[in-house]
Amino acid sequence: MDRSKAYSETKLLWLTRIADILAPAVIGWVAITVWLPQHFDLFDDQYFLAMATSSLLVANVFHVLNLYSIRSLASVPRQVGRVILAWTGVLALMIVAAFVTKVSANFPRGWAILWYVWTLGSFIAVRLAVAGIIGRWTESGQLTRDVAVVGAGPHGRRLIQHLREAAGADYRIVGVFDERAKREMEPVEGVPVRGTVDDLIDYARHHHIDQIVVALPWAAEIRVMTILKKLWELPVDIRLAPDMIGFRLAHCSYSELGDVPVLNVFDKPLSADKLLLKRLEDIGLALLLLLVFSPVMLATALAIKLDSRGPILFRQTRYGFNNQRIQVWKFRSMYADECRDIAPVQVGRDDPRITRVGRFIRRTSIDELPQLFNVLGGSMSMVGPRPHPIDTKAENLLFEEAVAEYAARHRVKPGLTGWAQVNGWRGETDTIEKIRKRVDHDLYYIENWSLLLDIKIVLMTIITVLRGKNAY
Repeated sequence: MDRSKAYSETKLLWLTRIADILAPAVIGWVAITVWLPQHFDLFDDQYFLAMATSSLLVANVFHVLNLYSIRSLASVPRQVGRVILAWTGVLALMIVAAFVTKVSANFPRGWAILWYVWTLGSFIAVRLAVAGIIGRWTESGQLTRDVAVVGAGPHGRRLIQHLREAAGADYRIVGVFDERAKREMEPVEGVPVRGTVDDLIDYARHHHIDQIVVALPWAAEIRVMTILKKLWELPVDIRLAPDMIGFRLAHCSYSELGDVPVLNVFDKPLSADKLLLKRLEDIGLALLLLLVFSPVMLATALAIKLDSRGPILFRQTRYGFNNQRIQVWKFRSMYADECRDIAPVQVGRDDPRITRVGRFIRRTSIDELPQLFNVLGGSMSMVGPRPHPIDTKAENLLFEEAVAEYAARHRVKPGLTGWAQVNGWRGETDTIEKIRKRVDHDLYYIENWSLLLDIKIVLMTIITVLRGKNAY
């Protein structure tokens, strides 16, 4: 990007940031003059401290939530959700601080509500205006970056394809340059080959280029370094494209191991603090549900005993965390001689193996309640991918054979309920499409876990159970 473009973008981002920082303070004082005009004092210590603190928190929280980038600001819906979350969190934190310091009575509720609503409105208004500016800049091509590619081979071709698929109009490839271009070469994906690296240096001095990307195999270390040394003299951003496998991992970020940059292919799903939070959630909810459903569980045990011969509980081996085998408890819903530890065929509609009581407790998911003891014991969670019986098949294929990513769902503990179940993928998984959908939802849950998501799934589970859909 040329200096005028970069300056315009930077200025817009800083103006947005400054507007956000000023909004809580300015609107807070305006709200005081409206709500408490007789007590208005521009330099009242408590109000001054509240306004200054809110501005400081907004500056940091908005930055952490990535609210200051051109790509993010271009999407008003994406911004509004984050802004509401951030500003509500800031105000909630300040309310807690006011209660702890025993000064909450000094701030009228009416003023606080007025302050919250007006400030939120100003944040949204600023983003509507900024999004409009960005839209005009996009239409005029001001945000389009001019990129030159070094390398006319497979790496350069793959880079051009990737930019076109992923970036759309954000990038314009002005030409391809290659050391072999001393002779005439065919265009690469429709982009003309304009010459050698020396020609690129001359081109960059007479034409606008935002970025140069070297797309060569990393194994050609000497060749790559020679080209980079030539390009270092140019006042242009110079980047090294990933090697071939890197295009498949383009979504990954980088971190440092010592002083060595490494590609973050997979992160541990839950950090230590999240694991602790989830464990506390599991214990709390499991104890609460055992207390609430203990009469139901006692009645179910009695009904099973009276309905058919055999044990009340059924224990089955399933895959758990880290692909380890765990023993999962259920109320017995089948005739005793039909119970199997390994179940290649799942229960279907009108399955003759199911008892009369079994049909009811399976349809209402009461048969799963003993798994609350699994949760307390630590082999399961309240929410997570549902554990499947070992050697279960779909269309005569083992689940792990039918879906390549199947084992990835075992990166967290299995759950009593899950994201797949509350989204309609509950019950029999007799087709590859069904198990694939389950796995897709399970992986989404693992990658997007939060305490709020768990609470949402628990509440949705109640509705799902009441509907009784796909439960046989």
